[in-house]
Amino acid sequence: MPAFSIIENFKVQTNQEFLDKAAALEPALYEETVTAKRLVTVTADADNGPVLHPQGRIDALSDMAFQKGDKVIIDFGAHQTGYLSFTATTQGSHYDAPAFLKLKFAEVFWELTEDADEYNGWLSRSWIQEEWLHLRILPDTVRLPARYAFRYLQIEVIDTSPKYALKFEQIFCTSVSSAGKDQGRPYQGRDELLKEIDKASVKTLKECMQKVFEDGVKRDRRLWLGDLRLQARTNYVTFQNYDLVKRCLYLFAGMTFKDGRMSACFFHEPQLQADDTYLLDYALLFASVLWDYYEASGDTETMLELYPAAAEQIDICLNTMMDENHTVSDQGEAFWCFLDWGEGLNKQAGAQAVLIYSMRFAIRLAEAAKDERRVRQYASEIEILKKAAREQFWDETQGMFVSGSMRQVSWASQVWMVLAEVLDQEQSRQLLLHTRRFHPAVRMVTPYMYHHYIDALILCGEEELALEELKRFWGGMIQAGADTFWEVYDPDNRQESPYGSTMVNSYCHAWSCTPAYLLRTFYRHK
Repeated sequence: MPAFSIIENFKVQTNQEFLDKAAALEPALYEETVTAKRLVTVTADADNGPVLHPQGRIDALSDMAFQKGDKVIIDFGAHQTGYLSFTATTQGSHYDAPAFLKLKFAEVFWELTEDADEYNGWLSRSWIQEEWLHLRILPDTVRLPARYAFRYLQIEVIDTSPKYALKFEQIFCTSVSSAGKDQGRPYQGRDELLKEIDKASVKTLKECMQKVFEDGVKRDRRLWLGDLRLQARTNYVTFQNYDLVKRCLYLFAGMTFKDGRMSACFFHEPQLQADDTYLLDYALLFASVLWDYYEASGDTETMLELYPAAAEQIDICLNTMMDENHTVSDQGEAFWCFLDWGEGLNKQAGAQAVLIYSMRFAIRLAEAAKDERRVRQYASEIEILKKAAREQFWDETQGMFVSGSMRQVSWASQVWMVLAEVLDQEQSRQLLLHTRRFHPAVRMVTPYMYHHYIDALILCGEEELALEELKRFWGGMIQAGADTFWEVYDPDNRQESPYGSTMVNSYCHAWSCTPAYLLRTFYRHK
């Protein structure tokens, strides 16, 4: 399902004052030295897939020597985001040829069984985490300049010479994050699985807190607006790093499309640059991100300064993307909405719901900014949009919302209509229960969508069911060995990938971090 945007001669409009404020908020990265913990092996199992086996403590490495064709797998004990260092020495005669090594980094152990030469996905193969090194002078202490995301490291000796063997020692990772210490209320529940879920959620967020809130530390390593919304909410109940959220808000508002539309993502290296990708739902949700920040931080100055940018995203949609039925048109080139990676997912109904949902936050911002004109306008528009949603998308026969000309039924449409409060609370509750029984073929694929499903269940009063679903979904990753949460997870299909290959799937991904927010907000004593 290739999905990318290329705009020739792409130009942006820049608010240098905003970009300067963002630059001044660039965080320091805290470093932690993490040493390797143990040696492991991975074997293939025809029935169960790859299997991890302990091989010994890391101390055993000092007794091992490696020549052409030898390899070793090193486990750091937990996911790391940082810079690898190690020392290579020799044993035997004086080395008479360079040592040629291949390093393979893996966030989860089964990545070590994947062969990059067989990759056939539509994202660049360059995201696969491998390095080839020639060590020309030995002994040699190596510190890789590139940052990697990994728990497991495989070192393979491609060649040395028959006269000597290699030995490896002092293997460690300089892990980096801007998160600092968890300052929030710790999760105090009694359920051991929920404690593990909270722990992995916090670690996922911490790893992704770099100079911006990155979406994934393996890939794409950039700031996405949809991910930011979920990361920021989790940050407020954990690390409480308000300045990092503020920096990201100013970046999005500081460099936009020429017509004022907000980019879906932002590059922060080697220089600040808005991407030429526009996602309608992400742009609309800027209002939610800004309100959440204001509510958590009390920073009135930033809220007032960025409120016009949030309102502009709503106004652009209302003024340029609506059809005669007061529904979001999905026909124009400007319509590109994410919602989820579900194969064939029609986005029109979901986009309508995200617009309504975001306008509720825009009204709160307008009230705080004393913009009475927009308060009245948005309140009136919301009622029109909700009425249109019921008239155009509700299918009485199926008892669910449909989307697009083919009147598709999907999980995403139902969930977002509940979050938009198009129906009353009891009707919304019945809709979600009915959807669970019906189980639409266009299903939820990402933890991003599952978060919104859990959020919708809580909103309509199904807190216990929401907790059950949270444990089933994120707990399933824990039981599969996760210590950070993944970009994509299907309990029935480990090969699930929106990119045509799991080799570029991310296993420490920002939009998966929200159980810590949900647990610490709604389930503190479970």
